[in-house]
Amino acid sequence: MDIISILKQDYQRFPTNQTYSIYAENVYFEDPLNKFRGINRYQKMIGFMNNWFNDIQLELYDISQSGNVIKTRWKLSWTAPFPWKPRMAIPGWSELKLNKDGVIDSHIDYWDISRLDVLKQVFLVGNR
Repeated sequence: MDIISILKQDYQRFPTNQTYSIYAENVYFEDPLNKFRGINRYQKMIGFMNNWFNDIQLELYDISQSGNVIKTRWKLSWTAPFPWKPRMAIPGWSELKLNKDGVIDSHIDYWDISRLDVLKQVFLVGNR
């Protein structure tokens, strides 16, 4: 199975049963909140999301590959664990770079909204 097919399946079932074998042991990850190296840290971050947030959905709108670079466009949404259960969403895109072994050694997420705009969703009632 090719890496594009694997990624499509991982997006559909995110954050459970992810295919971590497509990532390098020392994978570099970055988004507006995190920056680290290592598959163990990556797994812990996804595990945290799975344990803390409810009804997580990762909608994949586009995926393409050019050479060793894969780009995805997506929207991540979830219900935050507050009594008023705000529904939150982050639209964005990812740039995944493959190493010579064909596994992902860099995963950088870019958000289309600011961190402040994400935080505001906790308090704004009209975001449903």
